[in-house]
Amino acid sequence: QVQLVESGGGLVQAGDSLRLSCAASGRTFSSNAMGWFRQAPGKGREFVAAITWNGGGTNYADSVKGRFTISRDNAKNTLFLQMNSLKVEDTAVYYCAAGTRYAGNWYMPSASGSYDYWGQGTQVTVSS
Repeated sequence: QVQLVESGGGLVQAGDSLRLSCAASGRTFSSNAMGWFRQAPGKGREFVAAITWNGGGTNYADSVKGRFTISRDNAKNTLFLQMNSLKVEDTAVYYCAAGTRYAGNWYMPSASGSYDYWGQGTQVTVSS
């Protein structure tokens, strides 16, 4: 059974940092793109960041560019999201996602439909 389990969420103040982790089990995703999405209360799920299979390429939503960094450790089958300079508007449930297709070295999709496995989410709350 494939599982993605996020951790690292919590309640912080604006300007603080958090590091999210996503541990995958049941299969390896070392050949596949992975990503982070988030969903704020009353809003749809939105793209945050994506990374190529080998970590050589990254893609970010404009709203987090320069503040968030996505990375991965394929040896540990784990995905990370370092979040710095957090803002109140970053408050959301954060989900990690993994794809199963390989579409080239620079494949790092921002569309949620490109991903096949999802974690249960971890809550990030940023207070002012």
